[in-house]
Amino acid sequence: MDLIDVFKTKKIGDKVTLEGWVRNNRDQKEFGFIDFYDGTTVDTLQIVYTKELDNFDAVTKILAGSAICVEGELVESNGKQKYEVKPSKIEIVGECPADYPIQPKRHTLEFLRSVAYLRPRTKTFQAVFKIRSVAAAGIHEYFQKNNYTYVHTPLITTADCEGSDQMFKITTLDIESKNNDFKDDLFGKKAYITGSGQLHGETFAMAFKKIYTFGPTFRTENSNTKTHANEFWMIEPEIAFCHLDELMTAEEEMLKYVVKYVLDNASSEIDFLDSFVSKGLKEKLTKLVDSKFVRITHHDAIDLLINSGEKWEFTPDYESDIAKEHERWITEHFNGPVFIYNWPKDIKAWYMKLNDDGKTVAAVDLEVPGSGELMGGSEREVDLDKLNELIKIHNVDREQIEWYLNLRKFGSCYHSGYGMGFERLIMYLTGIENIRDVIPYPRTPGSCEY
Repeated sequence: MDLIDVFKTKKIGDKVTLEGWVRNNRDQKEFGFIDFYDGTTVDTLQIVYTKELDNFDAVTKILAGSAICVEGELVESNGKQKYEVKPSKIEIVGECPADYPIQPKRHTLEFLRSVAYLRPRTKTFQAVFKIRSVAAAGIHEYFQKNNYTYVHTPLITTADCEGSDQMFKITTLDIESKNNDFKDDLFGKKAYITGSGQLHGETFAMAFKKIYTFGPTFRTENSNTKTHANEFWMIEPEIAFCHLDELMTAEEEMLKYVVKYVLDNASSEIDFLDSFVSKGLKEKLTKLVDSKFVRITHHDAIDLLINSGEKWEFTPDYESDIAKEHERWITEHFNGPVFIYNWPKDIKAWYMKLNDDGKTVAAVDLEVPGSGELMGGSEREVDLDKLNELIKIHNVDREQIEWYLNLRKFGSCYHSGYGMGFERLIMYLTGIENIRDVIPYPRTPGSCEY
């Protein structure tokens, strides 16, 4: 029986059979306490054994990390728990030696990264990765309930969506050779591992009206910040017949749904992280669900920053991006999430719709308290002449995206889309500050272990 089902359905006096692992074992000569878990919940169950066990001496020697099978009865607990197990049998399934790295003490996140294949056994990472699982389920549930079609866009592509030359190249040719001709390669041309599913997603939005992608993406950015990784997951919806205002509404609705889904379906994990990792986490998430997201133009946001009286490390600029310090101030000023829209065209991607002022594009970023930017999106440019100009300005290889441009010729309509980094969302949901700690095996510059 799974431990989570015990907590949900069983009562004192019920017989249970449990299989799992030992987090700690404290023997007291006449009796002992095993802190038992099985991974189905972050909560643990105490097993109180006595000399009545046939193998009492062997059980007292069980070390942390060992796998066991327990048969017994739920009895009233003398501690803080609802109940504990009085075992009639404890079978040692898999022993664990004394040099097991995950001992019953507090380990730093940095140390646990060095044993990433074992860190899911700690309470912190059981909470984090359970929330990751629950959040993924909530994302799919939201989109499926709202008539979005799930599309598996390709991981191998010949198109650089962002035009930033930050995509991994793939080849079957001898990488040591200086005389390679990609015409001889497997695909007969240069190919990359995708950095975004957006362009391919748009082709399906023109057929299914509302679609979303949810999968891994890869970029070669040489950044060692806490929020960047070279392999990460993205959620990228594309919506036909959708202007920017409607897009912001869709973003707000989706985020609130997923956050509430996690609060409802991973409450034990949220409570644990609130107590031991990020004080106030539950209150922060609940506040987001109950809040009304503010909408403000980039120009007006810069006005606020300039007139705030603050001394900035990076001076706010009408033609530039906003810095982390600006993001933090804006969300604190409005006391909640903020959509910043209509950005200067020169700092945004080539496919975004040019506004009538000729200076800004219909782009939007969502800033959330404590985390900064969580989503980015835009209305897509549908005017083929403008797109042709933009790809020249941004030096995009037209041959790569001729098929994408053809969408504007064949039954085009106004449409919009956004992207949300899944790991950024998990950082927000868990209070974990480093992206390396919300993905099972982080791929970052200088680090590709396991």
